[in-house]
Amino acid sequence: MKISENWLRQWVNPTNTSAELGEQLTMLGLELDGMEPIAPMFSGVVVGQVITCDKHPDADKLSVTTVNIGTDEHLQIVCGAPNVRAGLKVAVATVGAELPPIDDKPFKIKKGKLRGVESQGMLCGASELGLIDEIDGLLELDDDAPIGVDVREYLGLDGQIFDVAITPNRGDCLSVLGLSREIGVVNGLALNRPEIITTPPTLDKAVAVKVENPTACPRYLAQYIGDIDRSVKTPKWLKYNLMASGLRTHNFLVDVTNFILLELGQPLHAFDADKIVGAITVRLANQGETVELLNEQTITLSGDELVIADDVGVLALAGIMGGSRSAVSDSTTNIVLESAHFNQLNIAGRARRFGLHTDASARFERGVDFDLPKLALDRAGALIATIANGQVGQITTAESVADLPKREPVRVPFDKVEKLLGVALSADDITDLLNRLEISTTFDGTAFVCQPPSHRFDIAISEDIIEEIARVHGYDNIAPRLPQFAVDMSYDDTADLTHVLKLTLAKQGYFEAVSFSFCDDKLEKLLHDDKLGEILPLTNPISSELAVMRRTLLSSLLPIVSHNLNRQQTDVRLFEVGLSFVGKDVASLAQIGSLAIIATGRATDSIHGVRGMDFYDLKADIETLLPAHVRPSYERADLAFLHSGQSAYVSVGGERIGYFGQLHPSISTALDLPTVWVAQFELDKLINLHRTALDVALPSKFPSVRRDLAFFVDKDLAWQDMADVVRDVAGEHLTDVALFDVYEGDRLPAGKKSLAFAMTLQDTAHTLSDDEIKALMDRVIVALTDKYQAQLRDG
Repeated sequence: MKISENWLRQWVNPTNTSAELGEQLTMLGLELDGMEPIAPMFSGVVVGQVITCDKHPDADKLSVTTVNIGTDEHLQIVCGAPNVRAGLKVAVATVGAELPPIDDKPFKIKKGKLRGVESQGMLCGASELGLIDEIDGLLELDDDAPIGVDVREYLGLDGQIFDVAITPNRGDCLSVLGLSREIGVVNGLALNRPEIITTPPTLDKAVAVKVENPTACPRYLAQYIGDIDRSVKTPKWLKYNLMASGLRTHNFLVDVTNFILLELGQPLHAFDADKIVGAITVRLANQGETVELLNEQTITLSGDELVIADDVGVLALAGIMGGSRSAVSDSTTNIVLESAHFNQLNIAGRARRFGLHTDASARFERGVDFDLPKLALDRAGALIATIANGQVGQITTAESVADLPKREPVRVPFDKVEKLLGVALSADDITDLLNRLEISTTFDGTAFVCQPPSHRFDIAISEDIIEEIARVHGYDNIAPRLPQFAVDMSYDDTADLTHVLKLTLAKQGYFEAVSFSFCDDKLEKLLHDDKLGEILPLTNPISSELAVMRRTLLSSLLPIVSHNLNRQQTDVRLFEVGLSFVGKDVASLAQIGSLAIIATGRATDSIHGVRGMDFYDLKADIETLLPAHVRPSYERADLAFLHSGQSAYVSVGGERIGYFGQLHPSISTALDLPTVWVAQFELDKLINLHRTALDVALPSKFPSVRRDLAFFVDKDLAWQDMADVVRDVAGEHLTDVALFDVYEGDRLPAGKKSLAFAMTLQDTAHTLSDDEIKALMDRVIVALTDKYQAQLRDG
């Protein structure tokens, strides 16, 4: 938010320099993003008055003026501005004045001649002083502007524009009132609040208001103001405060609402009273209802948006933007002025849904003081009545006190303050500090009882109060001190083991990705499987592409793969550690720590060289994540988003820990991707495998023996099932079993395939004899024959 330093100093004026004031705001948690002068540097420009104005003898578009700048002699200045005239108070650049550079070149005023007539200076427009031009011509000053005074001093151009980054929890600081309140507290100064009085009604007229949804709008005020003199221009003091805060001025009515928005932080909206049909109704939109907004954008409403309506339809999107049908124009003389408190949750996200970001929505989303509407309406009514002779009617108030935000007292133990801050403050100092923050506080001897004010939406627990104490006392005033705590000798190695898994994948050529836990609804639907539960939409999404919770980390990784492929990075290897959100609804939602892998492109081996990555490359990468002593088992996966013949579940000790395989080709096609290999594991289960104690034994000094066997088996038989039987039967002499050949073809019996595998046999006490080996082989052959009707191949 940009705000004028001069405007802040009208409310509270410490002796600090601009830089010191900016530093104070930052240390209060209101970070100063930048500071720029209200106007660039210029000198030698004073207030003058045009005494005479005559046509130039040799140029139709030039005038010859005499100008009084408070010196003994009047200046003769030639001017081409269309609005120059006798009696006008203007900014006069005298001979020798230095104006803001043009195209980085110095601009110095010299005595010269224009079409043969001597000119002793220049009459200036706003842009020539580095200000915003409101009209085509000279900058017109007020009639009471003192002649001869430096224009920088008169217009207050030596101040700065503060660009303050207001955090989402401090919506109360999006105003001069809020910022000056903070500055006053830290400097021990009272605020110079403008006196705001209720203007007595001069019209016996009230607006009919009906609030159908008091939860969303617990307080709504409306006031009719008629017979407004629209020939009245915005007063210079009001206009300069807006311009010095980075806002363009429009017309008097718009300027007043903008002024109060910045001054008090309460958004107001003016409707053209003559365009309203019937009563004003605050309600939820009807699904499919449309409204054209002030920015000429027509939107279709979903049904959960809060709107302001009349008997014809929607007048405004509540708390966000008005509609064009009831917009105030330059000819509007009768208005209905709205000042309301809207519930944060009913405004949050609605502006982004329609690609809007307004000053009003930025404030209502953060929370606006629910006691401000009446004060702001009084302020606006007084300004319109005083400046533009507006005739004010009765204020109509519709409110539900029970639905206003609650402000429960917060109890803060005295000893907790020192425990958390590491600094000892007296109870009196703390009480005084909090009361200056308008947090009504008493001390009962052991604890502070703190009543948050209506403008603070961020105070609910004792830590919130202690944070207030810390920032106002000053973080720089808290000396470093080691915390006192009991040492817990137990150690959670989860982070360490997670890091080991990450390093393992990094050694395999994978890069870590870090993404949002939200994803695109369309992508989640592509990756749907009943085992993952229902898709869970967000109430207030960041964007339409991040509108649902991810049920698998693949929803986050696939767009990253697309992003890289679109930039000619054909070999992509990524992994991510994060949460998956699985459940039928929010009540049953499980947040599962997960590790996911995704890969596409080429692989390399010593035999085939460079080739396309395949199922076994991914399987090999996965097995590097498992401890050496763990023997995984595999079974065909039945997940809808995986290729049924190129995917598997991974289990250890009968417990399923994850899955891997090829992304279903239909999904790859839909996403315009090549063959993609994916995997996901439950992180806790994977980590627990690394915590399993190892049985350490010396390696055998006796030679190992390899024996190969080949069987005809049914095509449906999984190698995993055969391997389990081999391990059970072979016993402790079997150190490894591996499949090395699979054959299916016309030369085999119908419905059969050939599996060939190698067994490595070894004993730790002696060299295995031929008889021992034969007996073991016979047991394996018999077991496989009996259980799976396997037929031993002869050759």
